Amino acid sequence: MNLLALETSTDQCSVALWCDGALLTRSLHAPRRQAEILLPMFDEVLAEGGITRGQLDGIAFGRGPGAFTGVRLAVSVAQGLALALDRPVLPVSTLAALALAAPVAAPCVLAVLDARMGEVYAGAFRRAAAAVLDPLGAETVGAAAALEVPAAPAWFGVGSGWAVHAEALGRRLGAAVLAGIDAAAVPEAAQVARLAAPTLAAGGGVRADQALPVYLRDKVALTRTERGVA
Repeated sequence: MNLLALETSTDQCSVALWCDGALLTRSLHAPRRQAEILLPMFDEVLAEGGITRGQLDGIAFGRGPGAFTGVRLAVSVAQGLALALDRPVLPVSTLAALALAAPVAAPCVLAVLDARMGEVYAGAFRRAAAAVLDPLGAETVGAAAALEVPAAPAWFGVGSGWAVHAEALGRRLGAAVLAGIDAAAVPEAAQVARLAAPTLAAGGGVRADQALPVYLRDKVALTRTERGVA
């Protein structure tokens, strides 16, 4: 089974090719350059794997939440490939992919991305297996100081939100233990591929026109009044 995965929801641009369980990857921190480098990156992994586009069985992508332009890029490229090849598309939560970066020993993961404007994107997950995550409630966007955290004895925190809002997030944990933090973790296409592969193997996926982004909010900037600008 050959699965191509794309993730551009943050400043990290990454591509992964899943070939019967083996992963070939490309990943680069590339603010504002994802549209320029994404297609060459996936051509590189296909060439390395000796796979043509026609040999792909499905296309997975990070569906968000994340940067609006980055999420739209992954959606549009995945849709274009799926339409051209008549293949299924597998949307994967960016926060779930981020949570998969936590140590396998961490049973509960709080994935938090800085959403700017004083807010965070957050998702809580319980690890059911090495590459299986069960969401503990809906993914949200809002102020870190108001984040609703599900009950758990301990959490492992991942994502850029922990670098910006660690103090506020720590207060929201209540009696739970913070087992560790990896604030440098980013969602990667390799994690998207690991989460999508079982679904594709089971015959899952959606048509290209059903591959929708998840933004969680429809506002990308503060107004002049909100920024205190006269």
